[in-house]
Amino acid sequence: MKDFTRDTYRQLLLALQKADYKFFTFEDWCEGKATGRYVILRHDVDLRASHSLATARIESELGIRATYYFRVVPQSNQPEIIKAIADLGHEVGYHYEDLTIFAGNVDKAIQHFKTQLTYFRQFYPIQTVCMHGSPTSKWDNRDLWKNHSYRDFGVIGEPYYDFINLKEVLYLTDTARMWDGDRFNIRDKQTDKPPGQTHTSQNQSFHTTFDLINWIDQKPDQQVIMITTHPQRWTNKSVEWIQELLMQNLKNIAKKWLANRH
Repeated sequence: MKDFTRDTYRQLLLALQKADYKFFTFEDWCEGKATGRYVILRHDVDLRASHSLATARIESELGIRATYYFRVVPQSNQPEIIKAIADLGHEVGYHYEDLTIFAGNVDKAIQHFKTQLTYFRQFYPIQTVCMHGSPTSKWDNRDLWKNHSYRDFGVIGEPYYDFINLKEVLYLTDTARMWDGDRFNIRDKQTDKPPGQTHTSQNQSFHTTFDLINWIDQKPDQQVIMITTHPQRWTNKSVEWIQELLMQNLKNIAKKWLANRH
């Protein structure tokens, strides 16, 4: 079985369920509903929105609810797909990149954020948002909140501010099409990791999804995990799979160079 196929993704979810993890949306966590041994399952819908609908259906079949963050760009902002994912019972949120769009103009960016939040709320009563990393931009979209508060817009949580830096959280992301891609990662990572915490546990590094599944099969002690995927990467179609592999290899070269500059 190849990595980054939907079949492999299904196996990952099944392994987590077998290891007694419950699944919650990020909105659930913000509302205090996530307890015990659990996973916050989050998806950044950057491109190929139809792939997100495919993963949403897999999750629905397994009785899992996840969080899907949509960008304003047309590759992500597909109204019929957003509605279909919400109708499956998943949380929908806004994957904001307003500061990048307006080249650091905070006044224009905050107005755009407000407008787009209203737009996406026609599909789902959005209560959480998540920044888009915008790796080629010098603007960090999180800086929008240096002089504003997302809570003023009825938003109760932002993962990079409220969750992933908590000491009990193991944060795993498929950024760079691997699970240990920090060297290619500009902003999608823990910024205040506790000493010694990395994407490694019990001396096992998670490079492939199969590494991660093998670790989960051991029923690790880790109680709280956030998993972030980019569904554009997960496909059973050979041509799409090869295209994504080649494109990601090129992106990784560029992102490693950018990461070294930050």
